[in-house]
Amino acid sequence: MAEEKEPFLARWSRLKREAPAETKPDSPAPSVPPVENLTSESDFAAFMNPKVKEELRRLALKKLFSDPHFNVPDPFEPYSRDWTVGEPIPEELLATLNQARSVLFAEQDKKPADEPVAQKDEGEAKPDEPGRQDT
Repeated sequence: MAEEKEPFLARWSRLKREAPAETKPDSPAPSVPPVENLTSESDFAAFMNPKVKEELRRLALKKLFSDPHFNVPDPFEPYSRDWTVGEPIPEELLATLNQARSVLFAEQDKKPADEPVAQKDEGEAKPDEPGRQDT
């Protein structure tokens, strides 16, 4: 028969010990320019490397976005404008709006409970009532 084979785990362990330890040298963090010297034309790509500390990245981005070029609202973005500076809706128009009537003026429009409710005439047939013919 076949020769006695070395058990799998024993062989794996032996080969693991014999293999040279391959260690990757840690690549140093990329050299980044001082944050104080950055301008809007500077290259900020080095700050986006994962090896750069988060605090330094945030400082660089803060410096970049402090440029007035980035402080201009997009004219095509509907929520980028200040819509609070317009004239308020007049009370007359506000009273005609259904939602405003039900939400804002609900107390004024409530009828007193002691008023009688108009009764329908029992003899009138409803047009969609089953069993009746329209004449």
